[in-house]
Amino acid sequence: MSPNLQKIETLVRQLLLELGEDPNREGLVKTPLRVAQALAFLTNGYRADVKQVINNALFTQDTGGMVIVKDIELYSMCEHHMLPFFGRCHIGYIPNGKVFGVSKLARLVDVHARRLQLQERLTEDISREIMESIDAKGVGVMIEARHLCMMMRGVEKQNSSATTSAMLGLFRSDAKTRHEFLELVRGRSL
Repeated sequence: MSPNLQKIETLVRQLLLELGEDPNREGLVKTPLRVAQALAFLTNGYRADVKQVINNALFTQDTGGMVIVKDIELYSMCEHHMLPFFGRCHIGYIPNGKVFGVSKLARLVDVHARRLQLQERLTEDISREIMESIDAKGVGVMIEARHLCMMMRGVEKQNSSATTSAMLGLFRSDAKTRHEFLELVRGRSL
């Protein structure tokens, strides 16, 4: 179900009034609609169908090696303050006869990031989605992000970042596999 933009627009207009602003002044006249549209976009992960996002871009491939996609940009919103957090997601998996089209991994990150989130849950959700979609032998996901709720308010620490990881299958049970993933993620980029 799509968000009711007209209702959100009305609520944003009321919020502006409560904050002491004049929603009729030139710079704010269209702000309620813009905010409603932005929120609808930034939360479109609630309305996305993961199967459609993957769109059968799973391919048969026998490989014993690890597949890693690094530095997938992500933008999400903290569920506690509705302020953005942003960073990079690194994904590794060991196929079990099937591999993803690599762009689908970035799309999966977007689906889960475009919801009100906790970074910890986002990391877990992405790893489970990959594991379940291709029955991988193992999955590792690491997210490094900066949270505006820590930077702009509260403790106001501009240089802080949070790192979360989720390890499933061989990435959890085999220390060598986990170590290989972490070393490759930390390695030099192109």
